[in-house]
Amino acid sequence: MFDLDGTLIDSVPDLAAATDKMLVQLGRAPAGMDKVRNWVGNGAAVLVRRALADHFEHQEVSAEQEAEALAIFMQAYAQDNSLTTLYPGVIDTLKTLQKLGIKQALVTNKPERFLPGLLEETQMAEFFDWVVGGDTFPQKKPDPTGLLWVMEQAGVTAAECLFIGDSRNDVQAAHAAQVACVAVTYGYNYGESICAQNPALILNDLRELFL
Repeated sequence: MFDLDGTLIDSVPDLAAATDKMLVQLGRAPAGMDKVRNWVGNGAAVLVRRALADHFEHQEVSAEQEAEALAIFMQAYAQDNSLTTLYPGVIDTLKTLQKLGIKQALVTNKPERFLPGLLEETQMAEFFDWVVGGDTFPQKKPDPTGLLWVMEQAGVTAAECLFIGDSRNDVQAAHAAQVACVAVTYGYNYGESICAQNPALILNDLRELFL
């Protein structure tokens, strides 16, 4: 099982562009990539709330403000993913796992509506037997619901699974599902080192999985 943003793809340039379009349309200053990089990971609604608050904490943002901004963000993000790129070794890794007969799944907090087109554009659609988006279930990572659903669909136990991600949400979801977690160092983890989350293994490149 794989996370998407920060693990397989670098989507921050497009997320930042959509966030800034949303902010400008609302008469606010753009946030820029550096801020957005530290805000992603909890789904589109939380990203929008953090952008409105211009801070990681976003309690003062109202539901009405969120709804208005989220609609603008979703429209902007749906228009263009041209700046999103695959990380090195991703396709090689997915192909190797496929050749080994290992079933693969995607469990991401990105809204489900964006996944089919994005997977096609990045040539990853053929590799995943199951895809779980951030709104497929009421719960998002770090809740383990998505991982547990994939395990049920695949008919496997936690001991037969591996989850690969880049953030504390991924490690916590894997721990909650009692699944071993591999973490990559190059993704998004709110500006913090992923080592502090104690994943089972840490990789600088997905291809290191086979070393």
